[in-house]
Amino acid sequence: MSSTANNAKTATGSKTPSTKQELIASNIKLLIEQLEAGRSEALTNYLTAMSRFHNYSFGNVLEIARQRPDATRVAGIRTWNEFGRRVNRGEKGIRIYAPMVRAKRETEDTAEPAQDGKRIHIIAGFRAVYVFDVSQTSGDDLPEPAKATGEVGECRELLFSFLGRQGIEVEYNEAIAPAQGVSFGGRIALLPGQSPAEELATLIHEAGHLCGAQIYVA
Repeated sequence: MSSTANNAKTATGSKTPSTKQELIASNIKLLIEQLEAGRSEALTNYLTAMSRFHNYSFGNVLEIARQRPDATRVAGIRTWNEFGRRVNRGEKGIRIYAPMVRAKRETEDTAEPAQDGKRIHIIAGFRAVYVFDVSQTSGDDLPEPAKATGEVGECRELLFSFLGRQGIEVEYNEAIAPAQGVSFGGRIALLPGQSPAEELATLIHEAGHLCGAQIYVA
């Protein structure tokens, strides 16, 4: 049995996580086990994945980092097809968990009341779905992401000053490439060599993650 399969079994056991809490707990348990065994690359893989997949949940970022640490852009088969790309034959999907949504029954209570006669939908559990990294696909070139341009004026210095007052440290680190920025533990790491406009855009993005988390915790 492969190490990936063993890891998956350790993380989730034979039972599929049915709640977001179970998914997060199983992945954190695996991360702790890896760190205790001296495998610090597990944490490095997670932090790298965290910088690349902002739109994925905490638990799914761990899932991606564990199964394919070198992933840069992931999507399901249908999405890749819409981009004019096809998954290469024989490629193994990256398992993540998607919520199963159903309409609330009349006998169930929820914190959110129905409005305008619309039915309320609730999460009934999670199911395994599979995504693939761009390196596992072939086809049309992907569109290049838009790059920030223009003069930043005093905005950069003002943002650095604001982050300093929030107790957030900013540093430069080439090791985070190809990510332009990473935020974790009250710190922001920026990729050196960005233009002033790109650096400001990256800094704003990462600051949003940290400041938003602080507001949520508070």
